[in-house]
Amino acid sequence: MIDKPRDYCGIFGVFDHSDASLLTYYGLHALQHRGQESAGIVTTYYDEKKRRSIMPMHKDFGLVLSVFDDSKIIENELIGRSAIGHNRYSTSGSSKNPANIQPFRVHYRNGNLAIGHNGNLSNARTLRERFREEGVLFQSTSDTELILHLISHSRKTNQMDQIMDALGQIEGAYCLVILTDDKLIAVRDPNGFRPLALGIIDGAYTVASETCAFDIIGAEYIRDVEPGEVIVIDREATTLQEPKSYSLEPKTGTGSSQCIFEYVYFSRPDSKIFGEMVDKIRRNLGKQLAKEHPLDEIIRFPNKDRRPIVISVPDSSNTAAIGYAHESQKAGHDCKYDIGLIRNHYVGRTFISPGQKSREQKVRTKFNTVRGVIEGRSVIIVDDSIVRGTTSRYLVDMIREANPLEIHFLVSSPPITHPCFYGMDFPSPEELIANKYDRNTEAIAKEIGVDSLRYLSAEGLVAAVKESNESKHGYCTACFTGNYPVPVDFGVEKEENEIV
Repeated sequence: MIDKPRDYCGIFGVFDHSDASLLTYYGLHALQHRGQESAGIVTTYYDEKKRRSIMPMHKDFGLVLSVFDDSKIIENELIGRSAIGHNRYSTSGSSKNPANIQPFRVHYRNGNLAIGHNGNLSNARTLRERFREEGVLFQSTSDTELILHLISHSRKTNQMDQIMDALGQIEGAYCLVILTDDKLIAVRDPNGFRPLALGIIDGAYTVASETCAFDIIGAEYIRDVEPGEVIVIDREATTLQEPKSYSLEPKTGTGSSQCIFEYVYFSRPDSKIFGEMVDKIRRNLGKQLAKEHPLDEIIRFPNKDRRPIVISVPDSSNTAAIGYAHESQKAGHDCKYDIGLIRNHYVGRTFISPGQKSREQKVRTKFNTVRGVIEGRSVIIVDDSIVRGTTSRYLVDMIREANPLEIHFLVSSPPITHPCFYGMDFPSPEELIANKYDRNTEAIAKEIGVDSLRYLSAEGLVAAVKESNESKHGYCTACFTGNYPVPVDFGVEKEENEIV
């Protein structure tokens, strides 16, 4: 596995469309980068013979293409005009437990209910202990199941009131798609950690973690779901009438705190999140990096015959590298952006070379150098982040073999020093290379084998994002600064007692 922070999850939903399950399938395919462990789709329809609503479901371990490899699943099983879907990467709950694959589907006193969740509940432990004391039995170890129990245990009589009652008791980072027998409900937590967008296709409303899911199906992006907003899409919600909207109040008074790492790494560059295109933000991060670390202060061995090259670690840092090169050229520094690393896009996450299980081999399987581009040049590597540093070391070793003049490493984010309790999966704090070397960039540079290492400052990161996005909302930088906008009861770590 390449040494990067693990993704969150991807969620998608569509209401009252003849191709609901097919649209959801394509939407999940576009959101595959947000989770590759499992995928699932739930639909709903009214069975005239049985005189009741039915919720078919299909989910399994694997990528979207493998989970739904038989067209009959979409055509014959997942019938109905409304659907929700989920791609999973486990940040809470075992990845090996089939009971943790989402969406979750239940039947309770008010009918059928299905839910897909992106993020983590920061008060999960408190809620779980409360339910255990009440004798509640759990089928999974995912914090998402807690939301279903809160809904079913609500003393409210109306289903929507039950859902709002449950939402009022959870804290943390979450976006939800909830499917009932007659509604699609989209929820974004009051702090707005996770992105969630509202779109429309053929008069039917749709929601997705990122707008790239709208592009693949030809849906029109309308707007973001606002922090703390609960959108209820039912038969009354048409192109002539907006869906109903409710508000959740933040419990901490900290205001909105959108995850800034979505812009740095997680989201696709062709997506619009938090009101702005990811590509635009990443280019600005590269420009800010060039302002903080000018090329003439980095290069040690100027070569008049071969100008320095700026290369990215594909694909997430491509646009940041372009931004750095362009800003450097604008400042009068002779350099060019070039492709020095080639990524093999056909390597699965579980690929193991026969007889070789080392991380180095996995890196070599995924990347290769372009020797003619690198040889004899000063090389500036731009990457979005460094976690443990092991992958960075192997990449640098590969580049060294191509005989460059010198290698410098630039990171378009600050050092990662703190764990994330809002849905992003990092190693333990002591495993983070920035902590291991007490943020000493010279020591880290020596460890990964480069001539110098430079990070974007935390202030520069926020400034670059705000310069490109004039959103009224703030950003969470906890993984860089340790400033947690929502209190954590440390109940979001993976549990040891798994049902497998």
